[in-house]
Amino acid sequence: MTTSGQAAIRARRRARFAEVVREIASHPSAVIGAALLLVIIVLALLAPVLMPMDRLDVTQVTARGNESPSGGHWLGTDPSGRDVLGLLLWGSRASLLVGFSATAIAMVIGTTFGMAAGHFTGLTRAVVLRIIDFFLVVPSLVLAIVLSTVLSRGLSTIVIAIGVTSWAQTARVVRAQTLTIETRPYIERSRALGAGDRHIIGKHVLPAVMPLVMANTTLTVGSAIILESTLAFLGLGDPTTFSWGSMLKTALDTGAATAGYWWFVLAPGVAIVIVVLCFTLVGRALEAVLNPTLRAR
Repeated sequence: MTTSGQAAIRARRRARFAEVVREIASHPSAVIGAALLLVIIVLALLAPVLMPMDRLDVTQVTARGNESPSGGHWLGTDPSGRDVLGLLLWGSRASLLVGFSATAIAMVIGTTFGMAAGHFTGLTRAVVLRIIDFFLVVPSLVLAIVLSTVLSRGLSTIVIAIGVTSWAQTARVVRAQTLTIETRPYIERSRALGAGDRHIIGKHVLPAVMPLVMANTTLTVGSAIILESTLAFLGLGDPTTFSWGSMLKTALDTGAATAGYWWFVLAPGVAIVIVVLCFTLVGRALEAVLNPTLRAR
């Protein structure tokens, strides 16, 4: 391809990207969700500055346990006297890390299996479809609990458990899009010119399905955060790491939920709801803009 042709392709991609940004900006809910997510991510990154870890050390805290919200502790303290706001900030780091990392794993697996199920035929397609069907039928939470129980306890285990059990929905969406792409004339021309499976998938199918994968990614992050919180609440998380799920687990174990210490229960619960809602708002807007099926309606 000539230099001018490559420049024209880059210009079209930039124009398309600018068009997508404008369309997403036309959705007020997506703008609000993205702005809130940006604030939450910045706060999570600044957690070591805003709330040094030594201030959450149970051997160094001076506050009483279960203090109600006040000027000194905006969200009160937990049963050990630690600042709930500090726990919330540090918990956001673990929850977001698991959400993004597990989603990345799920997107890679789901995209690979989805393209394989849509591109190949015969025995290969049959085997891939049966694998996808298995992960669609069995609840991802059950599989994640099994993996978290079998593997060693840790944050990486949670990431792996969620990532390898949450990709089936992505695979189904990618397969449907791949089947549509495979019927287009330029795919037939590529085959007629002798292009192999690797060329067709890498040069034609993958670039075409990536926008849909990116839209699905934002929705999957919210589900991954909920799964991480659920596993931590069930006692399958990393006991040495603060997370929103572990905060809820501590609240349950110490009786804070039934003793009227609402601030310790409400803070992580509301944080989970807000983050998942923000990812959902952004994901729905991206899906409406990037999904060809929805754009056609």
